[in-house]
Amino acid sequence: MTIKRRDFLLFLGASAGTITLASCLAGNDLRGSAPKVNAKESGIGFKPVKGVMPLETDSLISAKVAEDYRRYEVVDDLIIPEGFTYDIIGNWGDKIGNSRFGYNNDYLSLIETGQDEGFLCVNFEYISGKTWMETYQIVIGKSLPFDEVKAAVAETEGKINAFALPDKEVLKDKIKEICREALIDLGLGAISIRKDIEGKWTRTNSPADRRITGISGLEDKRYLKVTGPAESVFRKQKGKGYIDKLSDRIIGTFANCAGGTSPWGTVFSAEENFQDQVPELVYPDGTAFQPETRPFAIADESIEGFGNVFGLAGNKYGWMVEIDPTNPNDYGTKHSWLGRFRHEAVAFKAVEGKPIAVYSSCDRRGGHIYKFISKDIVKDIKNKANSRLMSEGMLYAAVFEPNGTGKWIPLEAKTPINPVLPSTVEGNTVTLPKRPEGGIFTIETDAEAAEFKQKFATLGDLYEGSAIEKQGAILIDAHYGANAIGATTTARPEDLATSTDGSLYIAFTSGSPSSDGGPDKRIFQGPKGESPWEYGWIIRLNEDENEPASLTFQWESFAMGGEPSQGGAGFANPDNLEIDPNSNLWMVTDMSTNKHNQPVPSRIDTEGKPLKQTDIQGIFGNNSMWVIPTTGANAGKAYQFGIGPIECELTGPFFSTDNQTLFLSVQHPGEQNGMRKDKALQTRKFAMKTTDGKDFIQERQVPIGSNWPSKVANNPPLPAVVAIRRLDGKSITT
Repeated sequence: MTIKRRDFLLFLGASAGTITLASCLAGNDLRGSAPKVNAKESGIGFKPVKGVMPLETDSLISAKVAEDYRRYEVVDDLIIPEGFTYDIIGNWGDKIGNSRFGYNNDYLSLIETGQDEGFLCVNFEYISGKTWMETYQIVIGKSLPFDEVKAAVAETEGKINAFALPDKEVLKDKIKEICREALIDLGLGAISIRKDIEGKWTRTNSPADRRITGISGLEDKRYLKVTGPAESVFRKQKGKGYIDKLSDRIIGTFANCAGGTSPWGTVFSAEENFQDQVPELVYPDGTAFQPETRPFAIADESIEGFGNVFGLAGNKYGWMVEIDPTNPNDYGTKHSWLGRFRHEAVAFKAVEGKPIAVYSSCDRRGGHIYKFISKDIVKDIKNKANSRLMSEGMLYAAVFEPNGTGKWIPLEAKTPINPVLPSTVEGNTVTLPKRPEGGIFTIETDAEAAEFKQKFATLGDLYEGSAIEKQGAILIDAHYGANAIGATTTARPEDLATSTDGSLYIAFTSGSPSSDGGPDKRIFQGPKGESPWEYGWIIRLNEDENEPASLTFQWESFAMGGEPSQGGAGFANPDNLEIDPNSNLWMVTDMSTNKHNQPVPSRIDTEGKPLKQTDIQGIFGNNSMWVIPTTGANAGKAYQFGIGPIECELTGPFFSTDNQTLFLSVQHPGEQNGMRKDKALQTRKFAMKTTDGKDFIQERQVPIGSNWPSKVANNPPLPAVVAIRRLDGKSITT
């Protein structure tokens, strides 16, 4: 079936709409004939690339659609439209100051310091264990004792509390060596770049180029700072949990995923999956669990727990970090009023004479949307003194109602306890603060929620300390505190972007539940009311009266992931967002690596039952990039701009001021199969559907592993940052 789009519908069962899509160009014979798309009429300024799936606007005769898509070749390269090219700005291992370009580059921001020059700020999120260990010596030029450490901890299932080992223990030194190098590859960096007369951006290697890594401060004393109530918790000399004795000084930043650029020209970097490296859970006074609760772990496919051997305090990670790339002495400030959780991104609404609103998202299944409102007002939007606005205000969490309205509730001591009800959540599990022990526990029934509500009256009853210490503890435990006061659990919220008209666009990546939790199934539904809906959504949120300090809002559906035949837009799992000067919304997808191009020869299992959505995601191919106009005749239509290399994720799209360059991160190519050897290739079968639901089998050639960006056989895959431009030098979206 094909469900036609209606403007901005709610996620309400069969009333939800679909977004018709633009067609794509053929890249070679195996990709079939080129669909007919008029770039000028579409309003996007380019001819879309051709993906693996038939789309509504392919402009092909219905009877020929299956034939055109019956064979497809996946290419280990960044595929972009005709008339465009890309240049490599930097890749893992390149020199930056006295350090190096880190691993798995994510959010990008160009802070321009003059015409055609500036500082590119780059996040480095995490280590892809298998590929990082396989290629480390080739790329970095030295070896690490991976095999020795694996053998030493094999008897303890590959895990060890290295923090407890004696300081002169050989094994501890080897673990430190590995973890130091891993943490150097995380964090963020600032590099100076300049555009030449051909339109190509290159590095200038300024003395101001620098890295802020996961161990900054440990050896160089360049500690990060903190503002807001959590500072009072960090200064504790005694508490219920672990205290690192560094007071309000912080060692490093890591798990730096997406982020945002402030109106005054600083960059905010989001610490997301910090729980992979340090303990997430805390005690009622906000102090951290002991390092042993997140031990160092190593196996053939993964490596985690980097903070364990150094005794890093878990409550100092999971924050939003601000840096001024133009200030070589700025090594980052963590703003605790923005909350501690698995930060994905940040967006701003700044109006002179009014408080600033700072929006952020918690990228976990069941995560929340947050909004900070400053106490003081913005006087000059471009003044870097606006950073001080982060030092005082209030953090709120969103409540979405099924009727398209919503409100913001404060994370403060006097807010009433009103737990999220398990019956409303996909998967029927909710995590709440465990008291008086500390940590969390899971409830599965509404009766348990009612019991919790009877036991605790307000949010302040769950936390300890003076008024400022209690507020700090609440912010440190923001996600679980938000569950306790009834904030809506959502579908893995990822990026946010504010438009010039004040609208806030939010990408929700996946509606499937996990042990972390799940989304509110009254809100997050598929085109026909399906729940769970794996493929994600983009929604539009408008504050009432368009006021930054408003505590109520309206929300609407803008685009929905999934197959066109089922009412989806043709993409799966939307992630990072960026808005260009023409109000087009640019979006990249975040399908899990182990789903990319996984064969789907049939959609029926051995028992004759339909496969789950999570079992057929291979039909969507590689992660990709899309453009969705937000205004005009083609508002809501999604056009495919790019396709990423093998087993990668495209992240961090960011436009130069003149809109002639699109900066983009290519993260973790070859993450699952590592280095492609001898041009290895497989032909796989996929049970596909035309836009009107007719079945056909597609044969797809899939490279095994990656050699990007060199594209030379048997070369290691490297995460890298690219600059995309038109060959004619014009604006990206002319």
